[in-house]
Amino acid sequence: MAKEVLTKIKLQCPGGQATPAPPVGPALGQHGVNIGQFVKQFNDKTKDLQGIVTPVEITVFKDKTFTFVIKSPPASVLLKQIAGVVKGSSEPNKQKVGQVARQQLKEIASKKLADLNVDNLDAAVKMIEGTARNMGIKVVD
Repeated sequence: MAKEVLTKIKLQCPGGQATPAPPVGPALGQHGVNIGQFVKQFNDKTKDLQGIVTPVEITVFKDKTFTFVIKSPPASVLLKQIAGVVKGSSEPNKQKVGQVARQQLKEIASKKLADLNVDNLDAAVKMIEGTARNMGIKVVD
């Protein structure tokens, strides 16, 4: 028999660097989850994503046990990393802050394909390209 789900929690934590401090502690503590156990398991699974913001979806069951699924980092984080910029443009249609090659967009799209609501790589590349455009990052061929 399957366990009864109490709630699902979505968080974004730096890979390999999660701590019981907010936002992790309060979000899990109010549902009675063992925070230390989650932090240890999360940091072990994300040690290769050191410092990169990583979304995680935690399913909490009635008996206070949990499971979690680690998603791929947000497209904006990956774009900033590749373009070498600290933040996106405040006026993306007027002021460009960096540039990425179309091949780099394909790499990001292939990493994120499982988490996007598209079924082919070309559509995923267009989504990532739109994110880049909205951040003020120019796409070059």
